[in-house]
Amino acid sequence: MSGSSQAAVGKRRVTGVDAARGAALIAMMAIHILPAWNEEFAPTLTWLLFAGRGAALFALLAGISLAFMSGGKHPPRGRKMAAARYGLAVRATLITVIGLFLGYLAVNAQVILVYYGVMFLLALPLLGLRVRTLLVLAAGIAAAAPVLMQATRDWLPDMGGVEPNFSTLVEAPGGVIGQVLLSGTYPALPWMAYVCVGLAIGRLDLAERAVQIRLLVAGVALALATAVLSALILGPLGGRQQLVDATSEWTSAPEEIVGDILIWGPDPVLPTDSWWWLASLAPYSSTPLVLANTIGTSAAFLGVLLLLGGARGRFLWPLALLGKMTLTLYSLHLILLATGLLADQPVPAMILQLVIISAFASIWLRYAAQGPLEKGVAEASKWARNKYLARPGDPQESRTSPINPAAAGTTTEPPAPSSSEPRGVAYPPAPSYPPAPPVPEGRARHRARQRS
Repeated sequence: MSGSSQAAVGKRRVTGVDAARGAALIAMMAIHILPAWNEEFAPTLTWLLFAGRGAALFALLAGISLAFMSGGKHPPRGRKMAAARYGLAVRATLITVIGLFLGYLAVNAQVILVYYGVMFLLALPLLGLRVRTLLVLAAGIAAAAPVLMQATRDWLPDMGGVEPNFSTLVEAPGGVIGQVLLSGTYPALPWMAYVCVGLAIGRLDLAERAVQIRLLVAGVALALATAVLSALILGPLGGRQQLVDATSEWTSAPEEIVGDILIWGPDPVLPTDSWWWLASLAPYSSTPLVLANTIGTSAAFLGVLLLLGGARGRFLWPLALLGKMTLTLYSLHLILLATGLLADQPVPAMILQLVIISAFASIWLRYAAQGPLEKGVAEASKWARNKYLARPGDPQESRTSPINPAAAGTTTEPPAPSSSEPRGVAYPPAPSYPPAPPVPEGRARHRARQRS
């Protein structure tokens, strides 16, 4: 393949991945700002479409980004892989630090960056695994980690819904660690299933139309299969009645409570009174079926955008623009939320925030290749990698040559965020932005938490 052909392939692939990041960012903003229920207390279309799916897509994209930054289809071995891990560890640490700072903001959202950074660290030993191994590992994590999460939940410290920040980390380090790994909104251990699948996808040739079609077909099949399986278990097999019976031990309105949890998700965590909860598709519950279902929807959506990126790439430009600096734009979005800007007018607030972040991204990227936060994180990661390679015994050229320019879609090392490097991070969802109308007592106790 000629150099120009390789460049075209990389551009198409990057457009689809960046567009997916941008779409996930908008989905998270919609969950944060727009109402989750209507006047009849029924879930809105926003909630039904986006609750839990945007964050899942970002976690899967995190795995793809890790694959791009460690060689793409051809990951390096030996010292070069060790150097890649060293640089990515620095990146993960800085993302975690940014998340701890954002944890001080008074917003109705769960900041995902701390969880995201920990997922990066947990993924470092997995960078050299083959695609099939990664998929098998993802299946094992999706099956086993939610069981561990449910089994340990009563033993973990209750953080009371407080966001991880430097203060809580100092005051209750064990509680924060338990929250980030198992009991939080985005528990890193179960969510490693997304990262493993993303790593596997990132090792494929995403410019190949056959790969894109397989992503779409497999994703749709997995999403449909898990939805049918959950409906079967909770319906004809009696799972919902088992949940009602277990819930009746601690509430006088078990039917209402079970219904609310299945629609709105845990508040703040799934009850531990029955293992049947693991068969639900409640958003943000991180059950095995939720993990598999959202992996399916994320893969299918990515497949669609990759196909469009090859055929109609210019139509994806608005989404790709946001996807090139989502770390910065996500942080800006949370800051705008903290100001209370148009808090009682959700639709105007959503439009205004979209205009602000789009204008900022357009102007900034006119003069720079990366967003400000992306630039700082990338430079620190690159410095750490090159520092490792500069140790005695390394070939001189390994200090400046890219890990795999063709796989990363760029000619710099590490791959620049303006191409295929992860420029954003997963963002948490929250039910409703404006003050909600009065709700019945049972629903008020168990309505959806504000998430990012």
